[in-house]
Amino acid sequence: MEYGGGFQGPPLPETMEELWQELRKVKDDHNMAIGAISSLQRQMEIQESELRKIRSEKELLQKQLREREVQLQAVSAKFCSMTEEQRQEEIVVMMEEENRNLHQVVTEQESQLAEQGKLISELQGIINQLRAEVVNTRLQLLEQKQVQKEIQSQADTLQHKALQTSVALEQITCKFERYRNKIIQATFSAEGSQEPVRELSDDEVLEAMQKIINERAEFQHMLKSKGSKMSLHSSESRTSPAAARRRTSRMEKP
Repeated sequence: MEYGGGFQGPPLPETMEELWQELRKVKDDHNMAIGAISSLQRQMEIQESELRKIRSEKELLQKQLREREVQLQAVSAKFCSMTEEQRQEEIVVMMEEENRNLHQVVTEQESQLAEQGKLISELQGIINQLRAEVVNTRLQLLEQKQVQKEIQSQADTLQHKALQTSVALEQITCKFERYRNKIIQATFSAEGSQEPVRELSDDEVLEAMQKIINERAEFQHMLKSKGSKMSLHSSESRTSPAAARRRTSRMEKP
């Protein structure tokens, strides 16, 4: 006869859940690092675009200077066709005006070139810093991937151990049920015992078995007590004739 039991194994450790949480955290950090790298790369592209723009403006200014030189050469050729007096007067007027214009242009260009040079230096420093940050971020990504790989390996190992534990627990549960049924059969197959009409709990099984053990112990104690009394009575019976003979012998002596 089989009797079911409410045996439950111990809960699995929380290490697996902690590892999964840490793995999710590493994945989130990995995604954040990738986003940071993309942002840094976009910033680098913007800075490099501004740098190209500044260089283009610088080339434009240099081109304007060359055009000024060409204009001066054209004016010089024009002067060659004038009379000496006209030429001198025109040269003086034009040179004064040109000097003013050139001085203004040179001043503006020098100021712009100084600002552009400063901006180029700043942008170059920012680009170098961004490149260093990209390198550091990539190194962190590599470390995070390694940590993620190790955590995944630990999670796989724990999952395998959990599966083995589950199988072992199932085997132990089956053995426990078999032993429990044997105990129930041995307990309620004793003389005077009645088979249970419902499923028994573990405490009820232990209580019934303990009761039978106590009854058997009392019965054995009772048997031992009766055996001791019978042995004493038999010993007294064997010694009584000898004592009577000794008493008779003493009485017959003068």
